[in-house]
Amino acid sequence: MSRTPKSDVPAMIRVEKLIARHEPGAPAPLAIPAELMLARYAKLQAAIVSDVLREHGLLEQAFPGTLAALRGDRTVAGIAYTVKSSPNTRITGEMTIRGKMLDGLAANDFVVWDTSGDTHGTMWGGVMTATVVAKGVRGAIVDGGIRDVAQILAKNFPVYYRYKSPSGSLGRCQITHYQIPVRIGEVFVRPGDLIVADLDGAVCVPRELAMDVLVRAEEILGNEERIFGWVEEGRSIAEITDKGGYF
Repeated sequence: MSRTPKSDVPAMIRVEKLIARHEPGAPAPLAIPAELMLARYAKLQAAIVSDVLREHGLLEQAFPGTLAALRGDRTVAGIAYTVKSSPNTRITGEMTIRGKMLDGLAANDFVVWDTSGDTHGTMWGGVMTATVVAKGVRGAIVDGGIRDVAQILAKNFPVYYRYKSPSGSLGRCQITHYQIPVRIGEVFVRPGDLIVADLDGAVCVPRELAMDVLVRAEEILGNEERIFGWVEEGRSIAEITDKGGYF
C-alpha cells in the first residue's frame, strides 16, 4: 500500500497555501483558445495591459527596465515557459537537461529565463533561436546574457535580455530546473501565465486573470483612440477631462 510522503516542514508551520502558489499543478484551461487570446493580446500595448493589472491591485507585473528589447517593433504575446539556471562551473549534465527543456517547448510558448543573477555566461544564442522558432515559440525573456545577435535578428525573433557577451554558457552556468515558478525582479512568473511584450518592455498576466485583463485592455484601447481623436480635433484639456479623458 502506497503512503503519502511525510513533509519535511515542521507540523507547527503551515505552508499549504505557500506550496500551492510556489509549486502549482497543471495550468487551468484558458477561457478561449490560446491562439485567439494571444492574437487579441498582440493588438494591444504592454503599457495598457500594465494599467489593467494596476486596476487589479497588481503593481509588480512589469519586468525590470534593465531588460532591453533586441527587437521590439511589434507586440508579442505568449504562454510562459520558465527556465531556471545558476552560475556553475560544472559541465556534466548540462546538455541533457537543456535538451529536455527544449523538447518540452511548444507552439505559442514564451520562454522566461531566470539566471539567478548570472553576469558572465550567455544563456541564449543563434542555435537556440533557430530551434525554438521551428517549434513556434513566440519570444524569450532572458534575465542574463545573449550572443549570436546577428543570427537572432535574422530569425526576427523577439528577445529581451540584460547584456550581450561572446561567452557561452558551458563551464559558466547550468540549467537547474524548468517549468517551475521563477522570479525576475519583482515579477513572479508561473508556467502558463501570459506574457505580453513590446518596445516598452514586458508584463506578466496571471493566467486566472487573462480573460478579464484582455477585455478591459481592449476597452481602454478604444478609450485612448477616442482621446487621441479629441486631441486632433483641438479640444481643450478641460473638455477632454470632462468627457472622462486623461493625459
